[in-house]
Parts: sequence; structure tokens; C-alpha cells
Amino acid sequence: MRACINTQTPLVIFNPNRIDIIERHQTLNKPLDVQLLTEGVDYRLAPGGVTKMVFHLVERMMKDGPLREAHWVSLNTNGPPEAVLDGVMLHNVRLPTERLRGYRQAKEVMWNVLHGLADKETVPSLQNLDGGVLRDYIYYNRASAETMARLDNRYDCDFFFIHCFQQLLVGHFLSTPKPKIFRWHVPFDDTVVPDSWREFLLAFLNSYETIIVSTRKYQEALRRFGYQGRTCYVYPYLDPSLYTRPSWSDLRDFSTRFGIEDDNRMILVVARMTPDKGQDRAIDAFAKFSSDRSDTKLVLVGDGTFSSSKEGLGLSKGAIWLEKLKKQAEQLGVEERVIFTGYADQRTLNAAYQRCDLTLLPSVAEGFGLVVVESWLFRKPTVVTERAGIIELIQDGQNGLVVDPDDVESIADKLVYLLDNGDEAERIGANGLITSERCSIRQGEDMVDEIVFGLRQPT
Repeated sequence: MRACINTQTPLVIFNPNRIDIIERHQTLNKPLDVQLLTEGVDYRLAPGGVTKMVFHLVERMMKDGPLREAHWVSLNTNGPPEAVLDGVMLHNVRLPTERLRGYRQAKEVMWNVLHGLADKETVPSLQNLDGGVLRDYIYYNRASAETMARLDNRYDCDFFFIHCFQQLLVGHFLSTPKPKIFRWHVPFDDTVVPDSWREFLLAFLNSYETIIVSTRKYQEALRRFGYQGRTCYVYPYLDPSLYTRPSWSDLRDFSTRFGIEDDNRMILVVARMTPDKGQDRAIDAFAKFSSDRSDTKLVLVGDGTFSSSKEGLGLSKGAIWLEKLKKQAEQLGVEERVIFTGYADQRTLNAAYQRCDLTLLPSVAEGFGLVVVESWLFRKPTVVTERAGIIELIQDGQNGLVVDPDDVESIADKLVYLLDNGDEAERIGANGLITSERCSIRQGEDMVDEIVFGLRQPT
């Protein structure tokens, strides 16, 4: 079977300073083979959970046989029209600058509302957003749908797998009797959606035969909201084989690079640099006890989103948030022991998980929280916000400790508890490893197989 996949964020983010390579390759009139380029120099793989999860699923399904071909459509301002990576064909959509500006503004408004970060009583209807930005959001969705329609005409795709709210309108514009499956990755909470948005969202949600969400709670909210199609929840998944024990030299390089001494304790936060991830809560909590623990360091791994990168939509919120966090650490007198690593490739990430004593997910809004699963794969105990979707899998005190992200005192207390109680920390981490099986790519592949290929009817 052939799949046509659609995400906003591209799998491959090309270095705009190496655009000459892309332009030179375009004269060959064939897709650019990404494997001929140098990762970290010419390009990098998108670090976001959605693209990583989808790519590993597609790789697995192509290897195991259900898929023999996959085409992936995404927004890529610096990419060539077509590229190929590990057999997956990448098709890039570009927007005119003036359209890109309006689209990103509309997307940010929707993001804040859907994450419960905006006052729904004061948010204007989507049709009344300033400057016609809804028009640009529609334009982008239509451009994505038209690209997918051309691919269908060319390759005769068997189904379409469309991801997250940025692409919500694609199903409406993609006129086809073939299956259109939509995966909603962010939280779905019907109570935070303004009344003036309900009719608009429902009209486009109901253009899909099946919608997949990340938790049972979101599935129930989607039904209450009025969606009429098939619904199911599939916990986000990752490939455990990528999370291997790092070599001694990788651990040494990580510690040397970021100033981690052999006798240091280490608290790890892995998240993109945006306010909804709650890194400010982590710094506040750390400052409450760090004066008595000069051997402990707080390590924040992550950079901005695709939206906030210069290779992406060019929003500045990532850089602004990072600067605010650095000033916060300085004002609290912990700047020497709060470490910002920026982007981390898989080897660096594995070293960070292996080296840390525990992890913290302090998000104020979180669709799921796969970083908790990553932590579990290294048997690390974790403190998790009650506002993360993954809370459905956590038994407080058994495989994690649950906190209110607004209760900084409680966050500090739970971090100290894990630092001071090694046996308990080890037990919680071991239980987490067992729980991680529920988010294995094997589970994800089986569920998506059943949904996409109709092996059962989701309830």
C-alpha cells in the first residue's frame, strides 16, 4: 500500500546557509537524497515528537510490509521541492512570505486556545482574527491538500494520514473517497474552546472518517464536542532501540561539554523552549533548595520549535523565552548551576538521560509527554505535571510523582525526595520501565495497522 502523510513540521530541516547544495541538486531534476548530505552541517532532523514518532512508524511499517511506499508532505521554507530519506519521499510546500506571516499568527492563536492558555471569553472568533490571518491559514491548508491530490494522481495513494490542528482543513479540501485519517496531537479539551469556534472546528473535524487522539480523556472530550466519525485513542509511541546505553566516551563528552563533574547530582528537563513547557517552574523549584546542594545541577535540554526557528516560521518566542529563563536563573543566583544545552541529537540525548539522577516534566499544558517515556527507558524516576496527557499512565508514587505545575513548593519537595531516597527513586524508575511498554512503537504499529487497514472498528 501507498501512504500520503501530512505534517506541518518537516522531517528534515535544511540549513539555509547551505542552500547552494539544494539549488545545485535541483538541476539534476530528481529528488535530493538526504543521505548524501552531512547531518548537523547541511541539515538536521526535526526534534519534535510528532515528526519523530511518525517517521519511526513509517520506517517500521515499510520494513514489516504493510507499506511499500510513503509520501510525506510538509511545510519547508528552505527545502527542495522533493527529497528522499530512508525510502520516504519528502514533498515540501512553500508559502509566499506574506502568506507565511499570516499563517503563523493564526496558528499561534489556535495553539494558545487549544492548550488552555488564553481566556476563551475574550478570544475573537476565528473568522474575525486580525488582518485576515485566517485566510492565510486556509491558503496553507489548501496548498497542502492540492499537493497531496497531485501525489494521489501520480502515485495512486491508498490512504491519507494527516497530523494535528495546523492541518485541520486539509481533509475538507482533499476531495477523495479514499480513507482520510486525522491524528490530533495536542490536548483536546472541549471546555477551553470558545463557543464562537465550535461550529468552525466541528465542520472540519467531521471531514475525517477517523480521528485518533492521544488519551482516553481526549477521546471522551472529542465525542462530547460533537464529532460524528470513528474515534480512538492511541498512546504516542517511540522506538526503544534508539534509546541505548551511551558509551563511556559519549558520557564523558557530555559531562565535559556542559560542565558536569563526576560528583554532581543532575536533574534533567527535556522540552522545547516555549512557555507552555514550564521551564520557569523548574528553575524556581530548583532555586528553593539548591543553596543547600551545591553539588546539584539543573540541565535544560532543547531549543525552539520549528515555528520559532529561522529555518521554519521565524517566530521569535523560543529565543525570547530562552533569554527570559537565563535572566530568571541569574536573578535567583543559580545561573552557574542551571545549564542550557540547546538542541541535542540522539547520542547527546541518550547521554543526558543516562547521566541524570531524575527527570522533571513541568509543563503547564502538554498533549502527552513522550519525554517521560524516554526517561523510563533509562530507568530514571520522574516528576510529572498533572496537566500532561501521560498522566493516564502514571500511578503517583509507583511509576512517577505527580505535581501541580503552579505549586513550586511541591515540585521542589518531590525533587528533593527523589534525590534523598535512592531506593525509592530506583523502584519508581524500574516501574516506569515496565510502563514504557505501553508506548512502544510495536504497540503503536499494531494499533495504527488496525485503524488504517480496517482490521477492527475502533469504538
